[in-house]
Amino acid sequence: MVTISAQNVGGTWFGVAFGDRRILATSFGTTEKRVLDSLRNSIPKNTQLEPSEKHSAFGEQVISTMKDIYDGKEVMQDFSLESMNLSEYFRTVIDAVCKIPSGYVASYGSVARAVGGSPRAVGRVMALNPFAPLCPCHRVVASDFTLCGYGGGLETKLAFLRRERRGYQRNKEISIGKTTLKLFPVELVLKKAEKTSKH
Repeated sequence: MVTISAQNVGGTWFGVAFGDRRILATSFGTTEKRVLDSLRNSIPKNTQLEPSEKHSAFGEQVISTMKDIYDGKEVMQDFSLESMNLSEYFRTVIDAVCKIPSGYVASYGSVARAVGGSPRAVGRVMALNPFAPLCPCHRVVASDFTLCGYGGGLETKLAFLRRERRGYQRNKEISIGKTTLKLFPVELVLKKAEKTSKH
């Protein structure tokens, strides 16, 4: 049985679908209906759902973590994401993007170079990411540091990245299996966005 729980925290709705402390999907948005619809669309059609009458401790913990990510806080999470229904490539991309820390972004191309496939294939996975914002798809941007493709809208993506500004100046690399993923300071994206808005 899968429990679906949604909660309004600080004016934003956050929701999670989970079973046995494994997360099947997360979502956030402006209305409860939008969040619940997103959760239902992200899990297998034949899943037996149980609306949460009262918030479970686990559901509360996930939603609290989602809110912290939304607010731009550094989060150390160790939730189990249920990805059995996802393709191996989908899981590989999700796992890599989950490792991008706050204050940094990766390009679709740099993710593709780290895990295989093309930037377009990475973009398709990000467009269908069932774990936003636990899997921070807002931290994946175009190779020229412009924003593109975000289900919540580009303004929402930009707002996320502004809250995650840390003042980092240098690129860095993190290990992804046997390869590395190149990361760039979020400041590069914010500077690009400011230039674009002035034209």
